[in-house]
Amino acid sequence: MKISTNQFKNGIKLLLDNAPCMIIEHEFHKPGKGQAVMRVKYKNLLTGNTNDKTFKSGENVETADVNNVEMEYLYSDGELWHFMNTVTFDQIGIGEKIIGEASKWLIGQEVCEVVLWNNEPIIVTPPVFVELKILSSEPGVKGDTVSGATKTATLETGFDVQVPLFVEEGEIIKIDTRKEAYVSRA
Repeated sequence: MKISTNQFKNGIKLLLDNAPCMIIEHEFHKPGKGQAVMRVKYKNLLTGNTNDKTFKSGENVETADVNNVEMEYLYSDGELWHFMNTVTFDQIGIGEKIIGEASKWLIGQEVCEVVLWNNEPIIVTPPVFVELKILSSEPGVKGDTVSGATKTATLETGFDVQVPLFVEEGEIIKIDTRKEAYVSRA
């Protein structure tokens, strides 16, 4: 399917240089002379690289045939991360290169958004909020009540996050995966 440059929006997925890409920013530009153009900043979904491209106004561009599928994380066998489609119950294994940063939020049963292109996974997005147990952290020092004071806590996935002083080892906390930050006790 093709769309015109005047239908561009942030988040639309296009097929550029035979790779699925997502528009990050777009700007209509009309110079004093000459034809109007659409300047686009896009991210290649296969490589993660960000590029700029200029399209003539009214030009048609091929959309990328990608599917966003909700999948539940099941387990990791050390090589692949196994997910199950929550609708069809089909299971797939995804390599560490594609999992990337999402791995530090997954312990099992989280529902993630998996982007498929030609039925192959290319991106895994973890849930916005996850609840994880603190494996270790230093105890808060009594009297150390500076507003906003934090300490480092190691989560059950092995990832370190900054938490308030009153949060203790063994507690389950809620984390915002977009900011990689503590939200609250669970």
